[in-house]
Amino acid sequence: MTRILFVCTGNTCRSPMAEAILKSKKIPEMEVKSAGVYAMDGAPASSHVQRILEEEGIEHVHRSSMLTKGLVDWASYIFTMTESHKRSVLSMFPNSEGKVFTLKEFAGEKINSDIHDPFGGSLETYRKTYIDISENIKKIIEKLMVSETFREEEDGGEKEI
Repeated sequence: MTRILFVCTGNTCRSPMAEAILKSKKIPEMEVKSAGVYAMDGAPASSHVQRILEEEGIEHVHRSSMLTKGLVDWASYIFTMTESHKRSVLSMFPNSEGKVFTLKEFAGEKINSDIHDPFGGSLETYRKTYIDISENIKKIIEKLMVSETFREEEDGGEKEI
């Protein structure tokens, strides 16, 4: 089982969008959650996020969650939206080293590894962020599929995620 945790600041914009996009792929043997380094538990996703997901035909009921040790321990991979989030996760949970990456970093981006924060922006700003997240999720899916297939082959099976 591969467990993906997306992390942003308040868990109302970027990370719930990423969670919804990846969950919508319905990949077997993959669980997906999201959290925020400074989130308040129980807040809904922003209205712009809800609208964009609805426009894209992605169903997602969301309530924000604070990043906890339990979530960090649960995750196989933690994908943050920025380098700053990555540093925060590693500072708060040093044992997470080796499984924390920015989303863009894991997707292969070498120069700008931050997903722009649309908070307070227009619907169009949120759409651009959605596209950026979606494109990078396609890349990480490919990378994870190869990684999991290779790991299964090493273990003597050939099971894909």
